[in-house]
Amino acid sequence: MSVAAVGCLGLAWWQWNRFESATGSFQNLGYALQWPMFAGFCFYAYYKFVRYEDAPPPTPNQNALTEIPEGLLPERPKPAAPDADPTLREYNAYLAELAKADGRPDTDDRTTT
Repeated sequence: MSVAAVGCLGLAWWQWNRFESATGSFQNLGYALQWPMFAGFCFYAYYKFVRYEDAPPPTPNQNALTEIPEGLLPERPKPAAPDADPTLREYNAYLAELAKADGRPDTDDRTTT
């Protein structure tokens, strides 16, 4: 953990030096400010892992049934009725007439969308 945190702080120092150089940009400044947060996250993660070793969270009962709470997942959309839209019905009839006029052998009265 210490090596990772020191590495992050070293990268922050390097990015700060790049920002101060003649070819540096504000992107380097952003990275120079971002790397210390990564170092802080290393300490935070280590702290949380140590706490979980001392007092692990309670294990769930493997034999108990679990249910998804109502309203957690979005509702599935209901399928539209096949002939609900009169414009679509007319368009499909028009396409069927065009297909018959072309003399296609595989045409029938199915709707095409």
